[in-house]
Amino acid sequence: MKTRIANRLNASLERWFPERRLFLRSDTETRFIRLRPLTQIGVLAGSTAVVGWAIVASAVLMMDSIGSGNYRDQAKREQAVYETRLNSLSGERDRRAAEAVQAQERFAIAMGQISDMQSALLASEDRARELETGLEVVQRTLQRTIRERDEAREEAQTLTVALAEETGSARTDASRIRDMEETLDFLAAALGDTAGERDAIAQFAVQARNETEMIALEKRLLEERNDMIFSRLEEAVTVSMEPLDRMFRAAGLSTDSLLQQVRSGYTGPEALTPLSVSTRGTADFDTDTDEERANSILTGLEEMNLYRMAAQKAPFANPVSSSVRFTSGFGMRRDPKNGSRRMHAGIDYAGPSGTNILSTADGVVIEAGWNSGGYGNMVRIRHAFGIETLYAHMRRVHVTVGQRVSRGEHIGDMGSTGRSTGTHLHYEVHVGGSVVDPMNYIRAARNVF
Repeated sequence: MKTRIANRLNASLERWFPERRLFLRSDTETRFIRLRPLTQIGVLAGSTAVVGWAIVASAVLMMDSIGSGNYRDQAKREQAVYETRLNSLSGERDRRAAEAVQAQERFAIAMGQISDMQSALLASEDRARELETGLEVVQRTLQRTIRERDEAREEAQTLTVALAEETGSARTDASRIRDMEETLDFLAAALGDTAGERDAIAQFAVQARNETEMIALEKRLLEERNDMIFSRLEEAVTVSMEPLDRMFRAAGLSTDSLLQQVRSGYTGPEALTPLSVSTRGTADFDTDTDEERANSILTGLEEMNLYRMAAQKAPFANPVSSSVRFTSGFGMRRDPKNGSRRMHAGIDYAGPSGTNILSTADGVVIEAGWNSGGYGNMVRIRHAFGIETLYAHMRRVHVTVGQRVSRGEHIGDMGSTGRSTGTHLHYEVHVGGSVVDPMNYIRAARNVF
């Protein structure tokens, strides 16, 4: 039956593919092979499939080569932009910190000047009170002198009357004139001294008033300058903290909880001491507002320091710094080994064998070496805030269990160990025991560091 069907097919195809014979001649005999239409069609189809496969494979290889070159160029450009942005932000952060320190020093100097001016103002007020007291004493002395003069005149008149009654004659005119002249000279001298003291007191009072006005003017200028310094410091603190706060929130982390954990575990220098401004009893200075603003700035600087320490402890950095290619993201994907769909718990970077792999945050190594579950040579690091990072398929591991590592420290070399289809790094982030997308952290810090 099969032979009959084959013969019919060959007969129907004879018009397009006539039967051919292939002769094979040797020294002693000649043989031939019959190439029937079905055989020719099979050979033609196989040749066409081989040529098509070669064309498709060549096109795929060329497209992969072109794509790899584009990815490398793009990675280099992004790395250059990232490093430039990082250097720029680092310089800006250092400048802001230096300005904050200088402003704090200027603020301390200004507070000292305010204290000196307050002391001078209090001293001038004391001198003014002393002058007023002196004027009152001079006025009482002048009144007492006038009263004694009147009493002396009455007594002289009484004595004159008594002398006239006893002797029958009053004193001579010359004697009375001389007594009057002496009295007038005494009064004129007393009045001159009193007038001089009064003029001196009045001049001192005018000078004290001018000094008071000058001190008030200097105080107002100083308050305006302090307000400008406060405004610049508040703006600098706000500008510096907003990107950090957005970075943590974009990564899905609670800033209040992070700051509380960093503050509770902080063992460095003591926090900045809140300021307390004394006015020595004067009510002219708005010390409550200045003290509140100064302490708010100090609180902001302390929070910036806590943010900086938290950023070092969370995996915001990139695990590779060389030119690499991002090959696979987080989530469901087709398994390159068996073709089934399964969860990819991290991200993959492909690059040359031996590429440096870096720790993305400060932490402690809790696993280092061969993993039988398919990760090959791997490193697991425990960080703060319940975060762990995993680095798999390494060619060589450079850390040991229990070792403390810093952000950016070299922990291993890129390889293809374990369940791997090529040289690459498999990078995971675990928060509270659950895997999360590592790109949430890397993207959140892209425009900050």
